[in-house]
Amino acid sequence: MTTSALPTDLWDPLTPDAVAARFDRTGVVWMIAGGVAIDLFVGRRTRPHGDVDVVLLRRDQAAVHEALPGWQVCAADPPGHLRPWHPGEVLPVTVHDIWCRSSPAGPWQVQVMLDESDGDEWVSRRDPGVRRPVAAIRRTTATGLPYLAPEVQLYYKAKDPRPKDVADLESALPHLTDEQRTWLHGAVSRVWPEHAWLGRLGREGAPPAPWREG
Repeated sequence: MTTSALPTDLWDPLTPDAVAARFDRTGVVWMIAGGVAIDLFVGRRTRPHGDVDVVLLRRDQAAVHEALPGWQVCAADPPGHLRPWHPGEVLPVTVHDIWCRSSPAGPWQVQVMLDESDGDEWVSRRDPGVRRPVAAIRRTTATGLPYLAPEVQLYYKAKDPRPKDVADLESALPHLTDEQRTWLHGAVSRVWPEHAWLGRLGREGAPPAPWREG
């Protein structure tokens, strides 16, 4: 196994449609994630994006090689370092990020994130009590592009929010339903009880309804 600190700043991301053309044929549940998912939810481009992210359930990890045959596929193992990940190898649970490009000398084009699951439920690796039915975290655009539900994406972004994560919150917030706000408030408060976002997630003039797992 060769592990190296390959540069990760050179990107020429696939478009969401190009991602769909490759991952749809695998037959597994997949979703556009990251800031692009927020754009798909809002229905417009809200800011520039330097990459494109895809979420897969860990149990479906082999679909990466199926979707991207012949590509260079690298696992972040350990985090911050990339190593080749070959077809047939099962990644350990400590590996969550996969970097993909069509040529070893070219720019990165897709980043895949592996999520945990328990039967038909998505499970947060930060707190297994934060979970939702897989069907509930997958939304689609009018043209059929699947993307990660905004409340789940913002939960991910709440860990160590960067300026772009705050911008994504601001873009999505006016479009979230009361149910989505309630779930996000509950998930964030469970993991980070003093999080700065909690005040923004309460309904105007009233606290969010009690959060329930699942």
